Amino acid sequence: MMQSVHAGRAGGTFLGFPLQGFGLFTSLLLSLATGFFTFFVATFLAIFALLAWNGLGGHSVSYADTYLYVGLPAGVAALFVALIVFGVLWIRAKLIS
Repeated sequence: MMQSVHAGRAGGTFLGFPLQGFGLFTSLLLSLATGFFTFFVATFLAIFALLAWNGLGGHSVSYADTYLYVGLPAGVAALFVALIVFGVLWIRAKLIS
């Protein structure tokens, strides 16, 4: 017989990640990972959108613009939001414990 033990987590979870108990380094690392992931996904989608725009419309827009005008702003915005979210979680964990 298998028994399921439920560890009480005061902070809950989001997509399987605990929302409490991150250290400073872990919070910074997760914030950077979020920024990098968003940069690459936004750039990937922008390149394919520009590929369709150039191919279907006969335009000649440089693909290098996707890094500067789409990927970089999206990555920086996601990095700042993630720093705020994980910073608040870290500070809240420090104040509670």
